[in-house]
Amino acid sequence: MNKEDFNEGLLGFLDASPTPFHATYNMSMMLENAGFICLDETNTWKLEEGKKYYVTRNDSSVIAFTYPKTSNYTMIGCHTDSPNLKLKPNPVIKEHGVVKFGVEPYGGVLLNPWFDRDLSLAGKVSYLNAKDEIKETLIDVRKPIAIIPSLAIHLDSKANEERSVNKQTDISPILTSNEDFEFEAFLRWQLEQNEIRDVKEIYASELSLYTTQKASFVGLRDDFIASARLDNLLSCYVGLLAICSVDGDTPMLLVASDHEEVGSASSSGAAGSFLENTLKRMYPDYDDYMKMIRTSMMISADNAHAVHPNYADKHDKNHSPYINKGSVIKVNANQRYASNTTSISRFMNVAKSLGEPYQQFVTRSDMGCGSTIGPITATRLGLETLDVGLPTYAMHSIRELAGTEDAYSLYKIFIGWK
Repeated sequence: MNKEDFNEGLLGFLDASPTPFHATYNMSMMLENAGFICLDETNTWKLEEGKKYYVTRNDSSVIAFTYPKTSNYTMIGCHTDSPNLKLKPNPVIKEHGVVKFGVEPYGGVLLNPWFDRDLSLAGKVSYLNAKDEIKETLIDVRKPIAIIPSLAIHLDSKANEERSVNKQTDISPILTSNEDFEFEAFLRWQLEQNEIRDVKEIYASELSLYTTQKASFVGLRDDFIASARLDNLLSCYVGLLAICSVDGDTPMLLVASDHEEVGSASSSGAAGSFLENTLKRMYPDYDDYMKMIRTSMMISADNAHAVHPNYADKHDKNHSPYINKGSVIKVNANQRYASNTTSISRFMNVAKSLGEPYQQFVTRSDMGCGSTIGPITATRLGLETLDVGLPTYAMHSIRELAGTEDAYSLYKIFIGWK
């Protein structure tokens, strides 16, 4: 696969994955096409050496693995969720001549860029069917149905100096001026678009707003990729293509977990048991399991802060990654990242042997440092772990920016790992 095909596929994956549920579904379909066999956690597993498998949890996290039944696994960890605005359970607000949705910020959302955007809605809905069975399905409205209009500068003369955003009152998107709107009727109509008509009652939903602006190449020479959810679907895509590119005799595992942006503390998050449960079913003998753990390595792939050309003083000048200059090794003395001498050396060795560039990032000592699934996984399982990332501008904005060179470079490192 060349870089152009890789990046075109990335854009399609980003556009087709407005929520973790959709990302997990799309990853599952790509794994199926690559010969991976679907497993069910509620059934007994009968794994065969040389075959490839995948399993999902909560429809929002996925683990894929080859099964050569050897040690020395290369594990790639990433997350399917991104900061966004989620609908509250009873979201409809009717006031001042319009219908609005009540929303709750999910994760560390950069809120200002959400104003004046064409927004749509996607997620998961559960319902009771005509046979009194509880069913779940994904929906994606696709068309723009909502917008959060800015307050005009005439009504806020200091908007460009000190405007703040109140999470309860300022970010409710408007849907319509027709006050006859009913949320359940709207959801039923969406289910009908999915050919689901035997709905007795709608029980619950997990729905998120997203921008309808497509992912695109930007720059005089298509230098950049601009899109929503680059953090962290960019890493999901790199890891997915890597594991789909190896045969069943190459020990590799991909785990894409939900809820990283809110701390990973869930049954489908990295702090939960999903990965550990899966590994122990792969290696039911404890000695074999521990040998695999201590000879394998987890590469936690999450986006890294590229030095912003307009705010360069926000970076440590000796650790300021550039876009399109290679993957970023992330280091933190207080273990906000799990990289250590052993894991860093192995990554450097592989990258150099392939002629692929790499950079290093350490946050300024007088600024806080984010974290990843890396320290969580290392702590829970005892895996040697490295934190790497792809340099990005505007992280946690509704539209982020990455380079067209870096993801393909990391992909080559993953498939060239020995």
